[in-house]
Amino acid sequence: MEYSYRQPGTVLTDHRFTVPLDHDRPNGEQIELYAREVVACGKDPATLPWLLYLEGGPGFGARRFTGRQAWLERALADYRVLLLDQRGTGRSTPLNRQTLPLRGTPAQQAAHLAHFRSDSIVRDAEAIRPGLTGGAPWTVLGQSFGGFCATHYLSTAPEGLTAALITGGLPSLTATADEVYEAAYPRIARKNLAHYARYPMDVDRARRIADHLAQRPAELPGGYRLTVEAFQSLGLLLGGGDGSHQLHYLLEDAFVPTPGGPALSDAFLEGVRALLSFAGHPLYALVHESIYAQDPAVPTAWAAERVRARHPRFDAAKTLAGDDPLLFTGETIHPWHFAVDPALAPLRETAELLAARTGWEPLYDTGRLAANEVPVAAAVYHDDMYVDTGHSLATARAVRGLRTWVTDEFEHDGVRAGGPRVLDRLLALVHGEA
Repeated sequence: MEYSYRQPGTVLTDHRFTVPLDHDRPNGEQIELYAREVVACGKDPATLPWLLYLEGGPGFGARRFTGRQAWLERALADYRVLLLDQRGTGRSTPLNRQTLPLRGTPAQQAAHLAHFRSDSIVRDAEAIRPGLTGGAPWTVLGQSFGGFCATHYLSTAPEGLTAALITGGLPSLTATADEVYEAAYPRIARKNLAHYARYPMDVDRARRIADHLAQRPAELPGGYRLTVEAFQSLGLLLGGGDGSHQLHYLLEDAFVPTPGGPALSDAFLEGVRALLSFAGHPLYALVHESIYAQDPAVPTAWAAERVRARHPRFDAAKTLAGDDPLLFTGETIHPWHFAVDPALAPLRETAELLAARTGWEPLYDTGRLAANEVPVAAAVYHDDMYVDTGHSLATARAVRGLRTWVTDEFEHDGVRAGGPRVLDRLLALVHGEA
């Protein structure tokens, strides 16, 4: 049943769809998808073309807007917007420590999760599009991992698209997971050094916290075990426009005096829990490295963990034994995540099986992309911490007709932080107005 309701300046309609878990077995198991339609008040939706929004991740539901926030303000001027909760996220059939045991053994869970990459997400989009648009193609806006999905869309079903708009999400067409992380760690190091140049007092603060945790790992509210490595993963903040400032404010309130001596404050620990827990998005941790898996013979095998070992500057023990600043990491996923986080711990064996899995299919058709006829525009953020700029520009050269906007005005979250401006620029590019 569809419900319509209002927020400031918008009319929202809930949609639910049923699609095959495995699109190659259309009569097999079915799963549910949820999407929220948004139309500007006073506009007739029947007269508007559709824009499908694909959130970053993997593993995050579509952003929950209030009214016309961020890029939505610009989109609603021209479009009827569909905010899709990709399979396994948000209000779509959920996947987490509570529901995955319904799939059976860890091996059965891992086999199930293999259907939650961009190829299945795009086939979901194509399954629901005819019923919404009457068969007409639509425009897709992909942020981060959503851009990976949009690139796959161009590879496999370009007939479903009038245009593709990509923000911070042009993937390498050929890089392995190892190559992705080899490119990532130097970028992450640069973001750390930029943070410490802005906030030099944080060098001592971060080292002091890490030294404290090395001796006494802390238990966060909800049972998350804060180790030094987990603390380092707060570097995920450094990829956002205001993330360095958020990290600084978090570190400055870390300790309080107690009868037993200085201790990590409840406020600090709660702030860390909110940032690090995967309770709200466990799929991100489970399938993250599989989004880079394209060689059927090669498992991802905890690529971020293996590659990190080749970058000793991120070794906290060595750092604390010397005088160097502690380096935070980014959005990398490691085996220890499944030991310290109660939301992931029951899924550790499943994660190990996914890391060892082979048989992954290539996600991008380079020949078809070279012959692309769909208008495509991509915002490429200079020195993006999450998606390598060099990889993105190589892909831009490989996709026929793709126009880029390379900017250092924004970090990875530019489409949110920049309000309507980023989307406005991309629309101008695909319409030939810029």
